[in-house]
Amino acid sequence: MVISAPSGAGKTTICKRLLQTSFSFTYSVSFTTRPPRKNEIEGVDYYFVSREEFERLIKEGGFVEWAEVHGELYGTSKKLLEETIKAKKNVLLEVDVRGGTKIKENYPEAVLIFLLPPSWEELERRLKGRGTEEEKKIQKRIERAKEEVKYASRYDYLVINDDVNRAVEDILSIVKAEALRVKRFSKEEVENFLSPG
Repeated sequence: MVISAPSGAGKTTICKRLLQTSFSFTYSVSFTTRPPRKNEIEGVDYYFVSREEFERLIKEGGFVEWAEVHGELYGTSKKLLEETIKAKKNVLLEVDVRGGTKIKENYPEAVLIFLLPPSWEELERRLKGRGTEEEKKIQKRIERAKEEVKYASRYDYLVINDDVNRAVEDILSIVKAEALRVKRFSKEEVENFLSPG
C-alpha cells in the first residue's frame, strides 16, 4: 500500500498511526540524503546516507523508485521491498507521487492512496506550524503541492485528512476491502469456500 501526499498533508502522522493501529503492516523505510530532523531515528524513520552512497545505489539498480525532492534524494530499496513481499507481509510505503506511480508500474497489485488536507489554507497553516522552514521554502512546498495534486487521478483512492482518526479509519476500511477482493484469492481458495463441508 502506497500513501502519497503533498508536504504538510499529514502522511507521516497517518502512517505512524496506521502502524500503531494495525499489526498487519510493515513499514518500508526509505533512504534519503537529507539530514535527520529532531526525534528521527536511523532505520526507523529513514536510512540516512550520503549523496555519494545514494548515487552508488542508483547505479547498481538498488531502488524501485527514487526522486529528488527539495534538493534531497529519496528512494525505496528494491532489496528490502522484495524481502518483505516474499515474507507475505503487507508493506506500507510513504513516497511521493512519482514514486507511487513507479511502484504501481512495477507492482500492479499495489494499492495507491492519495492523502489531501481539507484546504490549501490548512496546508499552509500546517507547514508554518512545523516551525522548521522559512517562508520562501514554505511557498516552494505549496507550489510543489499544486503540481502533486495533478497525480491524484492516477491513484486508486483519495482520503481527506481533516481529522487524523477519521483518515486512519478510512484507510483501514480500504485495507479491509482490498484484502477481500476476489483477485487476492487463488482459484483453489474460492472453490474451497464453495465446496460442501
